[in-house]
Amino acid sequence: MTYCDRCGRDAAEGAHDACRAARAMEPPRYCPECRRRMVVQVTPLGWTARCSAHGVTRSGEPVS
Repeated sequence: MTYCDRCGRDAAEGAHDACRAARAMEPPRYCPECRRRMVVQVTPLGWTARCSAHGVTRSGEPVS
């Protein structure tokens, strides 16, 4: 199962149009693999999001 990386809900459940629109400007907040809330750091050069179970994702890298 995969989860929405913005709202944390099941990605296959319901429409996530607002989430996709917001993600164009914001970093992910939830791990798409396990639904854990991620530690996010935003800098002038981009962002990093860290899941305690699945590691770090950086801006410019595809989110699972």
